[in-house]
Formats: sequence, structure tokens, C-alpha cells
Amino acid sequence: MSFWQRWFGGHKSMPPQRPDYFREGLALAEAGQHYEALTSFRLALRDDPDNVDVLLQIAIAYTRLGLPDEAIRTYRRVLQLDSRAPAAHYGLAFLLLQRGAAAEARAHLRAFLENPPPHATAHIEHARRTLAELVAGEEGDA
Repeated sequence: MSFWQRWFGGHKSMPPQRPDYFREGLALAEAGQHYEALTSFRLALRDDPDNVDVLLQIAIAYTRLGLPDEAIRTYRRVLQLDSRAPAAHYGLAFLLLQRGAAAEARAHLRAFLENPPPHATAHIEHARRTLAELVAGEEGDA
């Protein structure tokens, strides 16, 4: 359907289609348009407020926009809905590390490593290496 058809109401026999805000947000995020992606993800969330996938993308957008408080709050919401969500544990761990909350970050890294997504080998290695450094630093402090 062309732009003009949508603008003027499309075909009378076809019901108007709702935009897929989630896919739109993913495309915008991939293009580096994080503010715009955040808007699309928020619209997607309006239709399904407890959608973990949408909430994760919102947390990632907040992180990329330099809004760590919002990202942390959103990751925590994801974990309320799905306590095993590996992406939430991973993202939250590194935001907490930036804040100096090493003990809580370690717990989230361990939770991530207990249930890592199989396709995330670089993230798994990064989490293992970071956790090892944290544990070594903790032992050095003792």
C-alpha cells in the first residue's frame, strides 16, 4: 500500500493495519537512532506492558543513551517478570559495576552464567572474565 493510500485511508475493504512498533524499534536501534527506537518500544509496550522482549530493548536503549538509572530500573522490572532472563542479568551486572556495586554485580554475572543464551559466546566469555576478576579482587582485599 502506498503512502498516499495510507494517508487517505487505504482501501475501503482492508482494515487499517497497526504498525509493528517492536520491529520498527529494532530497525531504528540498529540504525543508531536510539531516541526514536525508544519511542517505538514504548508504543509497543503500551500494547503489552509485561513484554520482556520489549522491556529488554528499552533497557538497552536507555543504556546506549546514557540513562543508567532508567536502564537499571527497567532491567529490574524484567527480572520481576522473568527471574532467569539472562540478558537482564548481564546488562544489569555491568551497570552495577559502573556504580561500584561489585557484590550485586557478581550475583547477576553468576545468574547470567547459570543460564546463558547459547549464541552469546562473546558475552559469556566477557562475563566469565569479569567475574573472575571480581572474585580475584575480592580475595585480594581479604
